[in-house]
Amino acid sequence: MPSLRLSRKRLLQAALFLLCLSLVALGAAWLLPLPERLSQPHSVVVEYRDGMPAHVFLAPDERWRVPTVLEEVDPAYLQALLALEDKRFHWHVGVDPLAVARAAVTNVLRGRRVSGASTLTMQLVRVLEPRPRTLASKLIESLRAAQLELRLSKREILSAYLQFVPYGRNVEGVEAAALAYFGHRATHLSPAEMATLLAVPQNPNRRFPSPENAARLKAARDEVAQRLFDEEALPLGPKEARVTPEAALAEVRATPIPAQLTPFPREAPHAAVWLRGQRPGQARLRTTLDGGAQRFVERVMREAAPELAARGIHNGTAVVVDRERAEVIALVGNFDFFDKEHGGQLPGFATTRSPGSALKPLIYALAIDQGLAGPEQLVADIPAAYGTYAPRNFDGRFQGLVRLEDSLSQSLNMPFVKLLQRIGVERFLGTLRQAGVTSLHPDPGHYGLSAAVGGIELTPLELAGVYVAIAENGHSRPLKLLEEGRPAASAQSLFSPGAAWLTRRALALKDRPDFPARRRLTGLPPRVHWKTGTSFGHRDAWAAGSGPRHTAVVWVGNFDNSPSVHLVGADAAGPLLFDLLEGLGPRGRLEDADAVVPSELTQVEVCAYSGHLATEACLQRRLVFARRSHVPTESCPYHQRVEVDVKTGLAVSPACRSGRQTEFRVYLSWPASIRRWLVDQHRLLPQPPAFSPGCEPGGARRAPEIISPGEGQVSLLIPGVAAEQQEVPLEAEAEEDRELTWFVDGAFLATARADERVWWAPSVGTHEILVSDDRGLSARRTLVVRERR
Repeated sequence: MPSLRLSRKRLLQAALFLLCLSLVALGAAWLLPLPERLSQPHSVVVEYRDGMPAHVFLAPDERWRVPTVLEEVDPAYLQALLALEDKRFHWHVGVDPLAVARAAVTNVLRGRRVSGASTLTMQLVRVLEPRPRTLASKLIESLRAAQLELRLSKREILSAYLQFVPYGRNVEGVEAAALAYFGHRATHLSPAEMATLLAVPQNPNRRFPSPENAARLKAARDEVAQRLFDEEALPLGPKEARVTPEAALAEVRATPIPAQLTPFPREAPHAAVWLRGQRPGQARLRTTLDGGAQRFVERVMREAAPELAARGIHNGTAVVVDRERAEVIALVGNFDFFDKEHGGQLPGFATTRSPGSALKPLIYALAIDQGLAGPEQLVADIPAAYGTYAPRNFDGRFQGLVRLEDSLSQSLNMPFVKLLQRIGVERFLGTLRQAGVTSLHPDPGHYGLSAAVGGIELTPLELAGVYVAIAENGHSRPLKLLEEGRPAASAQSLFSPGAAWLTRRALALKDRPDFPARRRLTGLPPRVHWKTGTSFGHRDAWAAGSGPRHTAVVWVGNFDNSPSVHLVGADAAGPLLFDLLEGLGPRGRLEDADAVVPSELTQVEVCAYSGHLATEACLQRRLVFARRSHVPTESCPYHQRVEVDVKTGLAVSPACRSGRQTEFRVYLSWPASIRRWLVDQHRLLPQPPAFSPGCEPGGARRAPEIISPGEGQVSLLIPGVAAEQQEVPLEAEAEEDRELTWFVDGAFLATARADERVWWAPSVGTHEILVSDDRGLSARRTLVVRERR
């Protein structure tokens, strides 16, 4: 009896000891940190829209370790892996007792080590924490494996194994191995590829693809394949194919092994580096880039580089957007990523530059949308000053009166500066921000009227968003470059579909100065509308436009801002734009979507000469399109219907018509500002007849309007130069060419007709300038004169 009680006591003590030991082991498993390498960052992979890697970066530890998602690995490979390495993976707790017993018996009977008992979990521990192959190391690996099984799920353990399994050199993980061995992902693998990926980790440094390892790799692969076919663990193909294991094995053996490691994808380098910086910490970046489009655009830009470099142009960028989905499908940041001399690694598509005239279509669309102007209306292209700002055209010449549509196609500056003044600079900037432009200076008043002609900076990506809106009937959506699982942003309306349609029609005109010379021979891609831009000082050349499916923006220039006389949008960037739209556009006959006029447009009868609403003096008329809700309301100011005395040819008024034989005649009358410009050009225009003595009409309809000096203008005097040599021009508009009297600070200066210019010798100070017509109506303006320092 005492011995029985003693036995029970010892059993109880042993049980308590084992329980305490288990609790200590359990606590240690939770308190001891997991292997440090488990949390190491992997290679960043930038993918094309179809999931194929576009660019793979080395991991921080200088290894190729591509992020592996268990669900994306070929299930047949996972089945074969478990059949070969760890049949009871889902049942053991890190150590497989049955495998240990089997290996022990086999090794004893053979007298040498011919079989191992390591589970996948133990193999993972060995990879994460390499140790000498000793019994003590084996014990530590077993304990670590048990810890992993306790802390991680089976799915997490298998995922970690697939991520870190070695494949020779600095290649780790099944995804990296599939790319390095076969040039594709591990999503779909052939039996030969599966056998190769299973054979190499058993002895990676002696089996990875290389000429020296070729025989060993082939023998190991074929042996693994035979074993797996014997165990029915490798797929034989579709059931209807009725392939036998012998035939499948023969096919594996006949399949060449990979001769060497394939370089990892390094395409779209600018986009990849830029996106990695935009999304730090993300190992996999699925983009909207299309592999074929990206390679084509890179080739077009690369082939253009030598010719442009010979002209002093060393940098170029291109953006291509699928305009219906607002997705970027190609993004090139520079001609050559490795051109260190010219900043080759800078992402030009995200670098702000002056767009030159490339924003004029937006001003054009906004003016039509608000009913401020119509495409057929005549606008003035003559010199004018806005304070100290005096814009000029690209060629330094002015055209006088020109149709608004032609002023856009010919890229004239003055009409668009005046339009922007009427629209409002802040409203224009607000529209740009709605279109996705985020690089603008936030302070109100920072930009002026020069924003119409390049006095603003934005990136090629941002400009692409503006042109997508023009192509998509005024609707703007944020351009999408990353697939992040977010719902598509709702579109915002920048302007009406009718305004967009009229803008596209103007941009599609081919008889214009920025039509590329070589395209006059080869023709244009179908259904293309475009605009070019050249910044001040020949530092930037742009071309932006859309085809049936794509919107593209091309910029060329120099990142160091060095100019080149060859930096002209039509010549340097235009040909590249057309090459891109033609190469990426659909083939065959296409339906012209712009053949249908938007329902919101209506036809309005206007003066055939001026494009303004016709008056009774407009004898020739035509129908033009305008927004139904915003038809320009200004009547034709150019034709005058004058009652004249048949005998004298002089004009008469109703008050002196009695006793005269009169008739109505129509005369063309241009504004005084145009006539002054014509005089400067030594050109004259016939004027309506003067009134007969005593027949002058009473009362002017409006007061004179001072044109020069401009509102807010500040004149600077050069020290040492006489004031008479720095005279300020005084100009005004007035109806019926009345005589105008000019006063400065209350003192009489001169009397002249409205179409004549008066000159005043300035002095330092603040001066009040007054002009009065012969009916007493007047206008005032303040001019500040300072001495230049």
